[in-house]
Amino acid sequence: MCGIIGYTGPLQAREVLLNGLAQLEYRGYDSAGIAFFGSDSGVRVVKTTGKVAQLRELCKNIHEESHCGIGHTRWATHGGVTVENAHPHQAGRVTLIHNGIIENYHQLTVDYHLEDQLVSQTDSEVAARVLDAIYDGDPLASIRRFLPLLEGSYGFCILFSDHPGEIYAVRNVSPLVAAYTHSGSIIASDLTALIPYTRKYAVVPENQTVKLTPYRMEFYDQDGRRVDPEILEVNWDTDAAMKNGFPHFMLKEIHEQPEALKNTILPRLSRGLPDFGADGIPDSIFEQCRQVRIVACGTAMHAGMVARAIMEPLLRIPVLVSIASEFRYEDPLVDSGTLTIVISQSGETIDTLAALRLAKELGSKVLSVVNVKGSTIARESDYVLYTHAGPEIAVASTKAYSVQLAALYMITCRMAFVRGKMSEEEGISFMKDLLDVIPAMEEMIRQADTIKNIVRPLVDKPDAFFIGRNLDYAFSLEGALKLKEISYIHADAYAAGELKHGTIALIADQVPVIALATQDRVYSKMISNVREVKARGAYVILITKESAQADGDLADVRIKIPDLHDRFTVFPIAVVLQLIAYYASLLKGLDVDQPRNLAKSVTVE
Repeated sequence: MCGIIGYTGPLQAREVLLNGLAQLEYRGYDSAGIAFFGSDSGVRVVKTTGKVAQLRELCKNIHEESHCGIGHTRWATHGGVTVENAHPHQAGRVTLIHNGIIENYHQLTVDYHLEDQLVSQTDSEVAARVLDAIYDGDPLASIRRFLPLLEGSYGFCILFSDHPGEIYAVRNVSPLVAAYTHSGSIIASDLTALIPYTRKYAVVPENQTVKLTPYRMEFYDQDGRRVDPEILEVNWDTDAAMKNGFPHFMLKEIHEQPEALKNTILPRLSRGLPDFGADGIPDSIFEQCRQVRIVACGTAMHAGMVARAIMEPLLRIPVLVSIASEFRYEDPLVDSGTLTIVISQSGETIDTLAALRLAKELGSKVLSVVNVKGSTIARESDYVLYTHAGPEIAVASTKAYSVQLAALYMITCRMAFVRGKMSEEEGISFMKDLLDVIPAMEEMIRQADTIKNIVRPLVDKPDAFFIGRNLDYAFSLEGALKLKEISYIHADAYAAGELKHGTIALIADQVPVIALATQDRVYSKMISNVREVKARGAYVILITKESAQADGDLADVRIKIPDLHDRFTVFPIAVVLQLIAYYASLLKGLDVDQPRNLAKSVTVE
């Protein structure tokens, strides 16, 4: 949520900030603003509702030089979408931008008698005014006194008017990465804003304060002592964060999935079997666990549901999936005999992080499946399996989902092998089947134009239903999520056998039903369910394997995926469902990459 950038150095600060905000806009696009030291060393603020393009227009009339400033693109939490609520917020000598939620902002308002001073509805302005109230001219010391007053999550970038050319930043949960380059010092909530300037960066540790000047960046712990940051290096280039000729990031990222799977799988194959030795993941955690808990949110949780469906029959131990935001309130049965697998593209999802911390408190080892190197979840986990998907810019997750699945399938294979549930020969065959999904995905990508035409009857419909059995039901949950989050069509997924327990009452003439029927052992039952909805007038899009037998009048449209083992059909199906959602959004004239009310990285509860 919310994009943050700060820059100080020889370049024109406004351009660095505006370009950085454009890279970060997927984190929030309700409003945008910048603050910078002007030619007289005073702090100027420019902000507006809407997207970064509107802010850039406002800045065209500003001609003074500036070499230090901060910028923000907002995803609204506290307070509506107004100029007053846009960041940066100014209070006396403090100018501040914020990502997160200050949970005790109301009490701080009372304690510091701010009721008559506030011009916005935001918790962020309260934070700025409290910091200004305690500021004594020493930024570092004032920040150290400020932080214990706060409850909640935050990533702050701060300008102090009496310290021109300097930026101060601090975080708790909300991500920040920083770098010192030949072009100056830069800090941001995501690597995409840093990549044009450097490949080397530092993740800002929680509750450490960073001082950025044109000549250096300095890290200080909670006691005010200088500490040396860990320097990491990006393993992807600038082109990975560009559209490169595609009309939307989402379509580009759909096309990138086969290559992303290769990057996740191939380096971890040893003699045909998955090997996590280079990742520092010992076989002992797989051998010793008595149960597996998978914890995630949204699309990552749907990947976890697929994993549960393949893990439990193979491993013959309990495998449970929990929504991360509910995990803390379940009083979960987790102990030292539990392996907790947490899944997060960003590695910063606040609910997943909280679940991770609880699992560790309860004695569980935690293995995280994460895309972003050095992220909070990665650093706090006992073991990490990086997915190497590269940057995913579109809000709707596509390639991150596929590589999460690939990682989970590899974990399943390794666990089954070391626990004696799968022979070496069976494990090699399993991995061969996993690699076979790559050309199957490529084949479905080549059918994009066909899928676009299939989608046309959906775009004027208010509702759609996805149905499936067994693994197909797990797949259908993700399909429904994709459709509703970027096309705004109300979509729900149901286990097909549950239709007669209420859902079929919603099936009327020409209501779209996307039916997944790729699981051989329940195929005949699934076909019966398709006939039930067709008999009630549904417009049926049927997805089956190439070789599956189906009467010509069974569905209005049939999409055939390559013949794969039942366990692996999710991969080409994912491409189909992503393309259905993409083209539904496109044909409705919507913003595919930046759907309303959503942001890429959820760092607020």
